Amino acid sequence: MILNAIIDEQVYTLNVPDPVIERGAEFFDQLDRDMDQGWQMSREWVEAPDRLQRCQIIADKLLTALEKENEKLGMLMAGYILSRLPQVESVELDLQGEIQNNQFRFSEAPGLGDAGARQTTPHEKPASPAASNGATETGAASGAGGAAAAAHSDLPSGLNKMQAMAQAGQDVTQVFKVGKAYRFSVMDHASGNWQDSPLIATEAEAERLRQQAFKARYEALQQP
Repeated sequence: MILNAIIDEQVYTLNVPDPVIERGAEFFDQLDRDMDQGWQMSREWVEAPDRLQRCQIIADKLLTALEKENEKLGMLMAGYILSRLPQVESVELDLQGEIQNNQFRFSEAPGLGDAGARQTTPHEKPASPAASNGATETGAASGAGGAAAAAHSDLPSGLNKMQAMAQAGQDVTQVFKVGKAYRFSVMDHASGNWQDSPLIATEAEAERLRQQAFKARYEALQQP
């Protein structure tokens, strides 16, 4: 069986013999038992990864295997994906370390059943750092402001200045590095999920935009 791994527009064709998949069944089951305990998918802890998410996790391990030229491990990771996702043709591996952005392509709609019913394709891949370098300051600010604005739903309200400052400190993360770029996250109280800013080319720009998001959240928390 063949799985094409796409890394930064370069295609690696992994031809996994059927006997490898058959002999790897016990190993694949052990991987599933490990993931049954939950998994840290980038910044999000997923208590019960579904079939698609498990394959995204294993795809991240496949990327590591390819980077280290570990052919045996790469074949096993590709074998797991081929055994768990019917009709899978290729996986586009995210170089920024965002597990949820590993994307699969299928020859036809995959039979994921109830386990994969919530989503059959991963989240849209974020812009690369190179793209961020070419973005205008206005565009980056708009994206960061959008993350903060979208996260204002169901906010606590009527806090005093000290309370608002403390809450805003919990709701807006510090700037962190993703590959060669930077971003921060803002808590969306309505969904209980973190909303990521766009990838930002420099740490200084990311910190400036984070301060804008912090100020917006601080002011929103004081509104009646």
